[in-house]
Amino acid sequence: MTEAADRAVTTVGAVFPRALGDDFARLHPMMQRRFGVSIDGGYACVGRGVMTSIRRGPWWTVPFLQFGRLRNILIPDVGHDVPFTIENHAYLDPFGRETITFVREYRLPGRRRASRFDATMVVDPARGTVVDYLGTHQHLAVDLAFGVEADGSLLLRSGQQRFREGALDFRFPMLGSGYAELRERFDDEAGVYRVRLEVRNRVFGFLFGYEGWFECEFPDTTEVPQHLLPKRHEARY
Repeated sequence: MTEAADRAVTTVGAVFPRALGDDFARLHPMMQRRFGVSIDGGYACVGRGVMTSIRRGPWWTVPFLQFGRLRNILIPDVGHDVPFTIENHAYLDPFGRETITFVREYRLPGRRRASRFDATMVVDPARGTVVDYLGTHQHLAVDLAFGVEADGSLLLRSGQQRFREGALDFRFPMLGSGYAELRERFDDEAGVYRVRLEVRNRVFGFLFGYEGWFECEFPDTTEVPQHLLPKRHEARY
C-alpha cells in the first residue's frame, strides 16, 4: 500500500467512535447519535438551547479572553440565560482527514454581533488521539482525552497545546493557558442535552466556564455550510 493510500485509510472514519473504541457503545443512545456524526452517517447535529450561566475568572483574565476572541478561540462575555447554537458537521479537510465541526454561537442581549467559538476535530492516526484545532485559522492544536461515565455521559479533558502558524511550531506554555474539563449528558426526563465546561489554570485557578442545555436536530446532509469551515487548515497534529 502506498503512503498516500495508507494515510487516507487511517484518517477517514467517524471521529468519536474511533477515539472511544468499545466505550462508544457505553454512551447513552442519544449521546451515541450526537457524537456519531460522520461522513458515512450522512447526517449533522444542530443544537439550540440556553446557556444558563457563562462565567469568567477575576478581572485579570479579561485581556487573556479578549485576545482569544480575535480568532474565535475564547469568549470573554458573561451572562445568564443566553441563547446559543452548536453545529456539528462531518467533512474531509484538504489533507484527506475526516473532520468534525464544533461551532458554538452565543447571542447576548444588546450585542449587535454574536460571540462565536470555533473548533474542528480530527484523529491523529499515529497516536489514536483526537486533536482539537481551535479558532478560525486552526492556530492552536489541543490533545483531547475522553471517558464515558456510568450514566452514559461523556467526559472530555484537554491536554497539551501546540501553536502552529507558518514556520512557528511550538508547545504552548500551560502557564499562559488553561486545561478544560467538559461533561455532557442526556437528560431523559427533560429530553434535552446538558453540558458543563470549566477551564482552569494550574497556578491561577478558574478562567472561564459555562453550563446549559440544548435540544438537537439531526438533518440528513453531506454538505457543510461554508461559514462553519475554518479559514485555514493546519496539516500538523
